[in-house]
Amino acid sequence: MSAPIVAYFSMEIALEPAIPTYAGGLGVLAGDSIRSAADLGLSLLAVSLVHRRGYFVQRLDASGAQTEGDAGWNVEASLEPMAARVEVEIEGRVVALRAWCYRVRGVCGDEVPVYLLDADLPENTPEDRALTHHLYGGDLRYRLCQEAILGIGGVRMLRALGHAQIDRFHLNEGHAALAVIELLAEETRRAKGGDGELAHAEVKKRCVFTTHTPVPAGHDRFPHELVASVVGEAAQRTLAKLGQTVELNLTDLALRSARFVNGVAMRHGEVSSRMFPGYSIRSITNGIHPATWAAPAFRALFDLHFREWRRDAQSLRHAVKIPLGEIWWAHSRAKRALLERLKEAGATGFREEAFTIGFARRSTAYKRSTLLFHDLGRLRALAQAHGPLQFVFAGKAHPADDEGKQMIQRVVAAGAELAGTLSVAYLPNYDMETARCLVSGCDLWLNTPVPPLEASGTSGMKAALNGVPSLSVIDGWWVEGLVEGVTGWSIGNDGGARQRPADDRDASDAHDLYQKLDTAVLPCFFAERERYMGIMRNAIALNASFFNTQRMLLQYLYAAYVEHGEDCR
Repeated sequence: MSAPIVAYFSMEIALEPAIPTYAGGLGVLAGDSIRSAADLGLSLLAVSLVHRRGYFVQRLDASGAQTEGDAGWNVEASLEPMAARVEVEIEGRVVALRAWCYRVRGVCGDEVPVYLLDADLPENTPEDRALTHHLYGGDLRYRLCQEAILGIGGVRMLRALGHAQIDRFHLNEGHAALAVIELLAEETRRAKGGDGELAHAEVKKRCVFTTHTPVPAGHDRFPHELVASVVGEAAQRTLAKLGQTVELNLTDLALRSARFVNGVAMRHGEVSSRMFPGYSIRSITNGIHPATWAAPAFRALFDLHFREWRRDAQSLRHAVKIPLGEIWWAHSRAKRALLERLKEAGATGFREEAFTIGFARRSTAYKRSTLLFHDLGRLRALAQAHGPLQFVFAGKAHPADDEGKQMIQRVVAAGAELAGTLSVAYLPNYDMETARCLVSGCDLWLNTPVPPLEASGTSGMKAALNGVPSLSVIDGWWVEGLVEGVTGWSIGNDGGARQRPADDRDASDAHDLYQKLDTAVLPCFFAERERYMGIMRNAIALNASFFNTQRMLLQYLYAAYVEHGEDCR
């Protein structure tokens, strides 16, 4: 069988730092997937929204209080306009859509087009023109309108652009599940009516669904009345036939309509199978695009030792042959770049010889960004016993997540209390550029979610690529990437965390975090530097060579795109 043509739908895609069409890990994964598809020469095209005002620009005051502003950008200067126009019905009105194209070029010159849908057209009402402005903005109505544009409008736009033959529709999260409605309409027209169940079976053969959220509350649900208002009676009747009678559950719709369903790590596949009994949910562990996330010094180092690493990420396993001194040379330059970034941000007291711990991810309760500061006295004692310590944090809280915003303030307050003993910085407006600097410039990457709520977590993979080992709770990708004392270190035990009271769980995990720093990590860094450098090299050779989007996409190709697989019911 020839390579299939795949349409990849995602509400957010990280194309480049200057284009704010992403909020976090989901969008960064989408961007890395597309870049690797171009490197591999796969027949893939992507669909998203243009998000003219982005997610948001994060501003922090001296206390760490977050405020948000629009992340405006020059669409016309960054993207190629497409002539095609399509229409979708929203609340009984016709909303016209155009598309902009961003072409991702692979290492061998192959291209993947990314089509970004835009409702900001003169023929639309001012309210409708704003439907593609804000990523994850507005209320439930705004979200459902966007998801109708992405799913229904996305399929129509692909056809208008001449993509008549598409073998697989990959729904990256449930946001794009309404594509099923348009595909069913196409199949019904092709069959000139006929059996609705047969039409759905034909659509199901062409759909792949990746779920990323192990928290039930994180799956989009919309009340019956809102759905009737937004998508109209015909679409509502179709949804009812697909089991969406009381409410619209986009994850359920995607599960019912996909021939292949997967979680994004082995553990996450197991968790998702328990969340959605009756469906066969496989696992394809996420990865990263190495050429995007390697610091300049590491790119130069890899080019020197194995020039094919950009087109063959598995060749990173040969890092075991790189002399340790060269690993440290590259790391030192990455660390100096981070220190310069901190200086530009106004952070003071940071030194190259201090052991630097990095933590950067969305600020929300289950990520536990404050766990490190559970006992400030223990942190002071660690610095006194082993050597200077410093901590760098980053991450946005969703505008509606008050608890996440408070966590940022608690990190800043802890830093103020530790001033003079340990340095703490919170870098504002976490984006691709900040991430590149952070994951490569720290000495240790910290990850402290409440298991099993970490679906995958790709920041630790980016750190490993740059020789930075992780100290992490055993969840998400770390279940697979951890070799204790070889690629990094663990916090707590494997499983059972959610069954304990929150205070007991946090106290136990904080104690284990301090204990691991005291007995394993810090003695190795300060007293056995060569052994620490060996662990850094192992992180590249063992973790970066596997946890990349080239390997991930080849798994999708053979398990989800080409192979028939089994019905997910």
